[in-house]
Amino acid sequence: MIHLGTTRLTLASASPRRKWLMTELGLPFDVEVRSVDEVFPPGLKREQIPLHLAVLKSAAFTDDELHGRILLTADTIVWHNGRELGKPRDLDQAREMLHELSGSTHEVYTAIRLRTTGHTVDDSDLSRVTFRQLSHAEVEHYVTHYRPLDKAGSYGIQEWIGYVGIERIEGCYFNVMGLPLRKVWGGLRVLLDC
Repeated sequence: MIHLGTTRLTLASASPRRKWLMTELGLPFDVEVRSVDEVFPPGLKREQIPLHLAVLKSAAFTDDELHGRILLTADTIVWHNGRELGKPRDLDQAREMLHELSGSTHEVYTAIRLRTTGHTVDDSDLSRVTFRQLSHAEVEHYVTHYRPLDKAGSYGIQEWIGYVGIERIEGCYFNVMGLPLRKVWGGLRVLLDC
């Protein structure tokens, strides 16, 4: 088991899914979000992109601010046809992304950074998700009744589209939700042993 003692665990994410997953992990934590311009250099691919963004989010906190606490930052991307599918800018782009993912397999990468004063643990996870062929009506129903704009690739596996559209997942389900909990747990164990 992990015992934080007097160490404070901070999740630096506004994602309600990450907050729910951390709650389910059973460790006390607080949430503190800093505004970061989430851009990455051209040429980065696959897990390099979310790792760069997780590091960027972590850098918004100074070492002095981390005294007595562990900071957790994370980022998730969808990789398909040789490119990153981030959060859609509008509902039309969400529709385009879902039609692109329909009937094919894509990769989901989530990277995490756990940081204390003087120590960091970086890790990432990969899951492969296969959608069956989605009808126009199904895509429209999802886009109209759910919130695709705050999700990489325009979908949440834990929502209706995941229930009816996903044929297969290889890898960690929670990674697709946005936080590979076993990686977080392992990283916390490393940092608390430092």
